[in-house]
Amino acid sequence: MKNRRMREQYKRLIKLSFATAMLLGLCWMYGVVWNQYYNEEILQMPFYRRGIWMMVLIYGILLAFFMGTYGGFKIGYLRNGNLIYSQIMAVLFTNVVTYMQIAVIDRRLVNPIYLLPMTVGEITFIVIWTLIFQAIYRSLFPPRRMLFVEGDRKDYHLIDKMNAREDKYQICEVISYKKGMEVIKKHMEQYDAVVIGDMPSHERNLLLKHCYISGIRSYSVPKISDVLLRTSDEMNLFDTPLMLSRNIGLSIEQEWIKRAEDVVMAILLLILFSPVFLIAAVGIKCTDHGPVFYKQERLTRDSKRFMIYKFRTMVVDAEKMSGPVLASEKDPRVLPIGRFLRATRMDELPQILNILKGDMSVVGPRPERPELAAEIERTIPEFSYRLKVKAGLTGFAQVYGKYNTTFYDKLKLDLMYIRKYSLLLDLKLILMTPKIMFLKESSEGVSLELEYLNKK
Repeated sequence: MKNRRMREQYKRLIKLSFATAMLLGLCWMYGVVWNQYYNEEILQMPFYRRGIWMMVLIYGILLAFFMGTYGGFKIGYLRNGNLIYSQIMAVLFTNVVTYMQIAVIDRRLVNPIYLLPMTVGEITFIVIWTLIFQAIYRSLFPPRRMLFVEGDRKDYHLIDKMNAREDKYQICEVISYKKGMEVIKKHMEQYDAVVIGDMPSHERNLLLKHCYISGIRSYSVPKISDVLLRTSDEMNLFDTPLMLSRNIGLSIEQEWIKRAEDVVMAILLLILFSPVFLIAAVGIKCTDHGPVFYKQERLTRDSKRFMIYKFRTMVVDAEKMSGPVLASEKDPRVLPIGRFLRATRMDELPQILNILKGDMSVVGPRPERPELAAEIERTIPEFSYRLKVKAGLTGFAQVYGKYNTTFYDKLKLDLMYIRKYSLLLDLKLILMTPKIMFLKESSEGVSLELEYLNKK
């Protein structure tokens, strides 16, 4: 355990070396392509040494930005496939922006033929380098042996998720906080880290303080009150620290900015995805000749009801017999083209029209159905807290959660977004959305939630 703690001191340095080497390798590839091909084809005078270095520097800044946005630097945190996928997304976006930059410099649409083999070479480098480095990293930092201290709210979802990452976590023992502090403290000494579940604040505080004084790494499951507290403003007017929680949702100037953002983004998205609208409409019509769009009642800010627009992905009158229930992974009611639209979340694109009408925002909590929201609030009364802002096409919970993330965890994620709102956060979430559209783990069915609700 001592050796591990000594290695932990160098973990950030090791990650930084990985990121630096990867960025340098990718920038070198771009530098070669720019200098030997595009720089020679510029109609005006070609760039010389400083100009070449500046172009490579700009490429490196763009690459670092997109890598940071999509999680391309999360070595040891993401699985190999997810990490490589994030890095490839970053390279593709960087190269698209770089092509537009070259076109602006040359004042014409230049031939992208040289960028295509460069992109293939970069992807090959990324795959090889990441697999090698991940293997080295995991040999230096094997899975943590962990003790899970269970609270009153059963955290079986979290335990299952952590056990699924056997490359990173190893839950060796689960013990209830009701066993007593002295018993738990003795068990802690046998493990590398402790996961503190959703338990009463008094017991949790005792465990947190013991972990701090003993130098034991701890992971805590936050309560709703923790999310509200950690996103409050610090006040230093007096000699006693105070935390200010305004609890009013967005300020009036934030609402104006957000509405302007919604209108601009909705128009751009409508233009960008107009081919998808056409293809989806033809595909749905050819399947069963039913309507292309599907309208359904949903909730937005202050529990206001509105009719949401979606591409119809199920057979006509799918809920006539079943009633209002969530779709499962292999639901027979889903149309063939509907499976693709649902898997990529493109069935939600018609909500752009809701955004233009003002019922929704581009970014916000997922719009839930009144019936399901009422069912959820029977067990989670705080679920309505998320309706301090308009519902969104994408959002914090949609990007950082999964389709089958528990409603309790979705609530926490949505509250974090509301409390941290900024235009930059919205732009980051919008940029993150393309990544999750094609991740299977982000669009899985909701069998766990169905099981959860059916038990109530």
